[in-house]
Amino acid sequence: MKNITNEIVKRFELYLYEEEKSDNTIEKYMRDIRFFCEWLGGKGVDKSVVLAYKKELCEKYLPASVNSILSSLNALFMYMNWYDLKVKTLKIQRRIFADKEKELTKAEYERLLTAAKNKKNERLYYLMQTIGSTGLRISELKYVTCEAVNTGQATINCKGKIRQVFLPKQLCKMLKTYMKQRNIKSGSVFITRSGKPLDRSTVWKMLKDLCESANVARSKVFPHNFRHLFAKTFYSLQKDIVRLADILGHSSIETTRIYTMESGTEHIKLMQKLGLLRC
Repeated sequence: MKNITNEIVKRFELYLYEEEKSDNTIEKYMRDIRFFCEWLGGKGVDKSVVLAYKKELCEKYLPASVNSILSSLNALFMYMNWYDLKVKTLKIQRRIFADKEKELTKAEYERLLTAAKNKKNERLYYLMQTIGSTGLRISELKYVTCEAVNTGQATINCKGKIRQVFLPKQLCKMLKTYMKQRNIKSGSVFITRSGKPLDRSTVWKMLKDLCESANVARSKVFPHNFRHLFAKTFYSLQKDIVRLADILGHSSIETTRIYTMESGTEHIKLMQKLGLLRC
């Protein structure tokens, strides 16, 4: 039996910082490990214990969530050289079609913009358009600064990778007007009253408050879905997945494929156009 002590957890957290993992990644790893420690209740751990935890996870969560948690635990085990504790993740067949019930359509996006404008929430109105027209992650929004708007491109530093993102001229024009109205002269454009960049939870809440007036399902309205909409719209026009991967900042095209999946409905329409059936 091995024991996961508070000292081990602290050392592992420091190791993640030294490995230059992103803040979100570190937070996620530590959360998964602390939940596991709570589940252990101070008891020791061996392979059978980890397998029992895996079984319980499978009963509570979706396969992708189970694998995400197991990856966090396996990372700790490898750090401690406890290779005998590592468990296999679940095998998941790659999804072929996107979930229509979760995909934000362009029409729904337009209704959200209208709702924000009607509520005179200019900050959210321009924020949605910034993500929607550039494909930025919500964590990258802070890099849309006054300086970036003035030059027409933002320098994004995410997950140890630096990339340039061009801001459309029309977007820059709108943001310059917004900056002038709010007297924002430097730093991030989208800020709180105290001048700090908006965080994920604040944006999430702002978006959810729009759902009812925009007549859009709450399950579809979250920051990352605007990035999805950008990717799907770009791909429908350009059909260039390599270029799209570069724009989104993906290291692997396999990640980008998630954004280009068609819905089952679109696939059926395509099959009907093949002309391979005769009555």
